[in-house]
Amino acid sequence: MPERILVPLDGSLSGEAAIKIVENIITKFAPEIKVEVTLLQVLSSLAHYVVAGDAGVQIPYSDNELNRLKTEAADYLKKAGERLTGIGASLDVRVATGNAADEILKASEEIHADLIAMATHGRSGISRLALGSVTEKVLRGSTRPVMVVRSTK
Repeated sequence: MPERILVPLDGSLSGEAAIKIVENIITKFAPEIKVEVTLLQVLSSLAHYVVAGDAGVQIPYSDNELNRLKTEAADYLKKAGERLTGIGASLDVRVATGNAADEILKASEEIHADLIAMATHGRSGISRLALGSVTEKVLRGSTRPVMVVRSTK
């Protein structure tokens, strides 16, 4: 039974599909084992665009804006993890900046995760090519077991 589970979330409801599965694992298979769940959100876009007419420019977030985004992400993770703490899991929330797949892999090593549980949006074709697949990169790069849950649309 995994005792340390990393659940990366992207802020979308479909991305939260893994939380329900983790909840089921904890309650059905190991109610007597203390499970530590780390919820992680990676802020990968550290700039915003300002568009005026046909011109646009990319502007990096200020320190204040970045701190606000990190606080909002941490609040979201705490809220998303309430159902896990309700069944006795201990909860840790982490907000990282950078490449999502790299930060997920890094966090899994730092916490010595027994399992990475994450949702996939199930993109294919052009949208997958354009957006890439964080889940696929984690699957290929992880030394830890990865459980992939297909999100509902």
